[in-house]
Amino acid sequence: MIDTAALQRYSLFGGMIPDQVERIRPLLVLSSYAEGESVLREGEANDSIFFILDGRVAIVKGSRVLTELGEGETFGEMELLDVQPSAATVRALKPLRVAAISNRAVRQIYCLDPKIFALLVMNLARDLSRKLRKMDDMITALSGRADAGRQEGTPGASGGAEPAGLGGGSGTPSGLDC
Repeated sequence: MIDTAALQRYSLFGGMIPDQVERIRPLLVLSSYAEGESVLREGEANDSIFFILDGRVAIVKGSRVLTELGEGETFGEMELLDVQPSAATVRALKPLRVAAISNRAVRQIYCLDPKIFALLVMNLARDLSRKLRKMDDMITALSGRADAGRQEGTPGASGGAEPAGLGGGSGTPSGLDC
């Protein structure tokens, strides 16, 4: 099992004291994947957030590689919250070891200790906000390249498509009944 100090390096556990992390640790599930193996497949069910302990993954949407993630990074946050199918395929680029925490385990944390739950959810929101800002920057950079090819004053010269917001999906979040 992963030790408490190692978990505290992940932003999801930011601000937690070792005793709080220790209470979450038994809820984590460890898994290993071979190079080329898919951890998640686009469109399939996922209800967990994954912490990369060792290895590297590619995040693939359709046939396009969106990014690569390595040790210390996480994926699966969106599906943990909105209970929708996986938004992308996650494929191991080399032997991979991950720890995962499921939606059900997050509900258990709520029942176990609402303070730990609040820290966890706040950290998750911060992580998603950072990722959204990064995507906004990428869209802005791509939009700027597209605009460079247009003449000023022509229709549509002000930019490309607006990025989608964080609107609610069709899924209904599960309750937090203990």
